[in-house]
Amino acid sequence: MAWTPATLAVFVGIFSAIALIGVLEGIKYRDGIERSGVLGLTTTLGDRLFITLLGSAYIFLAWLGLVGQPVWTPLFLSIGWGIFVFWKV
Repeated sequence: MAWTPATLAVFVGIFSAIALIGVLEGIKYRDGIERSGVLGLTTTLGDRLFITLLGSAYIFLAWLGLVGQPVWTPLFLSIGWGIFVFWKV
Protein backbone atom coordinates (compact mmCIF):
# COMPACT_ATOMS: atom_id res chain seq x y z
CA MET A 1 0.00 0.00 0.00
CA ALA A 2 1.35 3.39 -0.93
CA TRP A 3 1.47 5.90 1.90
CA THR A 4 0.11 9.05 0.37
CA PRO A 5 -1.42 12.10 2.03
CA ALA A 6 -4.88 10.69 1.26
CA THR A 7 -4.01 7.39 2.95
CA LEU A 8 -2.71 9.26 5.96
CA ALA A 9 -5.92 11.32 6.11
CA VAL A 10 -8.07 8.15 6.08
CA PHE A 11 -6.14 6.52 8.91
CA VAL A 12 -5.96 9.70 10.97
CA GLY A 13 -9.72 10.13 10.51
CA ILE A 14 -10.49 6.56 11.57
CA PHE A 15 -8.23 6.65 14.63
CA SER A 16 -9.52 10.10 15.60
CA ALA A 17 -13.11 8.84 15.44
CA ILE A 18 -12.20 5.83 17.59
CA ALA A 19 -10.46 8.13 20.10
CA LEU A 20 -13.44 10.51 20.19
CA ILE A 21 -15.88 7.65 20.79
CA GLY A 22 -13.56 6.29 23.50
CA VAL A 23 -13.40 9.65 25.25
CA LEU A 24 -17.17 10.12 25.03
CA GLU A 25 -17.82 6.62 26.36
CA GLY A 26 -15.22 7.04 29.11
CA ILE A 27 -16.05 10.51 30.38
CA LYS A 28 -19.45 11.80 29.32
CA TYR A 29 -21.53 8.66 28.72
CA ARG A 30 -20.18 6.20 31.30
CA ASP A 31 -23.13 3.84 31.03
CA GLY A 32 -23.10 4.03 27.24
CA ILE A 33 -25.86 5.22 24.99
CA GLU A 34 -27.69 2.04 24.17
CA ARG A 35 -30.71 2.22 21.96
CA SER A 36 -32.70 0.01 19.65
CA GLY A 37 -32.97 1.39 16.15
CA VAL A 38 -34.51 0.50 12.80
CA LEU A 39 -32.47 -2.69 12.49
CA GLY A 40 -33.77 -3.96 15.83
CA LEU A 41 -30.26 -4.08 17.27
CA THR A 42 -29.29 -2.64 20.62
CA THR A 43 -26.25 -0.54 19.78
CA THR A 44 -23.77 1.73 21.55
CA LEU A 45 -21.69 4.54 20.09
CA GLY A 46 -18.88 2.14 19.22
CA ASP A 47 -21.27 -0.23 17.47
CA ARG A 48 -22.69 2.59 15.39
CA LEU A 49 -19.16 3.76 14.48
CA PHE A 50 -18.26 0.22 13.37
CA ILE A 51 -21.43 -0.07 11.25
CA THR A 52 -20.66 3.33 9.70
CA LEU A 53 -17.07 2.39 8.83
CA LEU A 54 -18.06 -0.98 7.43
CA GLY A 55 -20.88 0.49 5.34
CA SER A 56 -18.60 3.25 4.05
CA ALA A 57 -16.02 0.70 2.95
CA TYR A 58 -18.69 -1.20 1.02
CA ILE A 59 -19.97 2.02 -0.56
CA PHE A 60 -16.48 2.93 -1.76
CA LEU A 61 -15.70 -0.58 -3.02
CA ALA A 62 -19.00 -0.82 -4.90
CA TRP A 63 -18.47 2.62 -6.42
CA LEU A 64 -14.93 1.83 -7.54
CA GLY A 65 -16.04 -1.52 -8.96
CA LEU A 66 -19.03 -0.14 -10.86
CA VAL A 67 -18.07 3.44 -11.76
CA GLY A 68 -14.42 4.11 -10.98
CA GLN A 69 -12.87 7.51 -10.38
CA PRO A 70 -13.59 10.19 -9.06
CA VAL A 71 -14.66 9.24 -5.56
CA TRP A 72 -16.39 12.45 -4.44
CA THR A 73 -19.86 10.96 -4.81
CA PRO A 74 -19.21 7.94 -2.57
CA LEU A 75 -17.62 10.29 -0.03
CA PHE A 76 -20.88 12.21 0.27
CA LEU A 77 -22.88 8.96 0.26
CA SER A 78 -20.70 7.66 3.09
CA ILE A 79 -21.16 10.84 5.11
CA GLY A 80 -24.91 10.51 4.60
CA TRP A 81 -24.73 6.85 5.64
CA GLY A 82 -22.85 7.83 8.80
CA ILE A 83 -25.43 10.46 9.70
CA PHE A 84 -28.22 7.95 9.12
CA VAL A 85 -26.53 5.28 11.26
CA PHE A 86 -25.88 7.57 14.21
CA TRP A 87 -29.39 9.04 13.91
CA LYS A 88 -31.54 5.94 13.37
CA VAL A 89 -29.64 2.72 14.10
